[in-house]
Amino acid sequence: MKMIAVSIMALLLMLGTVAPLFADDVSVKGYLRNDGTYVRPHMRSTPDSSYNNNWSTYPNVNPYTGQQGTRQPRLYDNNSGGSYQPTVPTYGQQPRSRW
Repeated sequence: MKMIAVSIMALLLMLGTVAPLFADDVSVKGYLRNDGTYVRPHMRSTPDSSYNNNWSTYPNVNPYTGQQGTRQPRLYDNNSGGSYQPTVPTYGQQPRSRW
């Protein structure tokens, strides 16, 4: 019984670390924005709740254009699907009030 539990845990761990490697990129069709701007068809990374694994976040590189991301990565990235995503603190600046 103990061996089965260990085997199941090992399988779940392996699937959790290998599954993201099989996530495909998404093709976005061209569309017209409300302001009349046409957005050409393009590829994007698979949507998820992570901020840091997007191509536009530094130091990631878009494999289709070769351009390096420019957005600052977040210190704490929530890849679990929740809403808690604190950003990197900006020292020397006053925090914004909610009210």
